[in-house]
Amino acid sequence: MSDLNRGIMKFKGADSPLAVTLSGLLILGSIAALIWWALGSAYAV
Repeated sequence: MSDLNRGIMKFKGADSPLAVTLSGLLILGSIAALIWWALGSAYAV
């Protein structure tokens, strides 16, 4: 069992490259959206 298949990701295939890529894109996209929203709120453009 891989170390990535533990913790909150307790399902088969949690350490597959597709799952890791999708979760990474989701996290990075959320961070980018928050930064964009924060800059838009701080500076009325």
